[in-house]
Amino acid sequence: MRPFTYTRPDEPAHAWAELGPDAMYIAGGTNLVDLMKCGVADPARLVDIGGLPLGGIAPDGDTLRIGALVRNSDLAAHPVVAERLPVLAQALLAGASPQLRNLATLGGNLMQRTRCGYFRDPSMPCNKRLPESGCAALDGDHRGHAVLGTSERCIATHPSDLAVALLALGARVRIDGPGGPRVEPIDTFHLPPGDTPERETTLAHGELITGVEVPLTALGAHSYYLKVRERASFAFAMCSVAVALDVREGTVHDARIVLGGVATTPWRAGAAETALIGAPPSTAAFARAGEAATEGARPLRDNAYKVELIRRVVARALTTLTAVEGDRG
Repeated sequence: MRPFTYTRPDEPAHAWAELGPDAMYIAGGTNLVDLMKCGVADPARLVDIGGLPLGGIAPDGDTLRIGALVRNSDLAAHPVVAERLPVLAQALLAGASPQLRNLATLGGNLMQRTRCGYFRDPSMPCNKRLPESGCAALDGDHRGHAVLGTSERCIATHPSDLAVALLALGARVRIDGPGGPRVEPIDTFHLPPGDTPERETTLAHGELITGVEVPLTALGAHSYYLKVRERASFAFAMCSVAVALDVREGTVHDARIVLGGVATTPWRAGAAETALIGAPPSTAAFARAGEAATEGARPLRDNAYKVELIRRVVARALTTLTAVEGDRG
């Protein structure tokens, strides 16, 4: 780790003014500090945004407004989240240990980078870390890598549990920077690798996530997050899914199915949603949705098991959600 300078601005405008070409924002630091230690991130200057007025969780009509610096533990424990957005609380609790949840922030979670071992090893080729250097995972150890949204340049999975839940909820990301404030649907915030895997989000240099807006809907209130991992302790997903259903008079009126751990971005399984809408909740319908969720999958030598895993995890999550809702009724 090379020496760096440090500043802690107290206003957003001061923060982006401090962000020169070789500087990075830091909040909780749970991802960035790791990347600095292994030599992947090498900023000459750290701009600590922890002092900015970007906290707070506040219902505003049919929307929950969440500041970018809200800690994951505080968000998971908030009564509105627990009661009206269960998928969000469940994803946060599944995402990390209590120690990390007490430090990690909402904005930082959305910006965290892949846990691909080749990305985190500067001695290996990685197009995400060094464009045009190659992708060692394609012919290497790719058992944990993506089967959806991949390209010839990158097959790394997106690591966030929170982003998967937020996509299922139709969240919007509030952004500010030198060009002024804007709001972007989370659907388009994370970018697939394509030919530019080094560009992971739509944020321009100097822009900063200031918060997230989450709609409070009946769909979000009937939601569930399921995460499958190799060990019961805190680990990244082999496959996860956020599901939300609006069932009326015995028929699925609306559905959201979003996958994690199997794609290069949080992955909305539109074909699976379509397979459910208009059908009664049933084992057969959930199996069809699981099958449809694999549409477009491109498995490689060692990660083909994820295709079957997607089918089973989607069906299990939908079964669990409808069983719980049935018990409530």
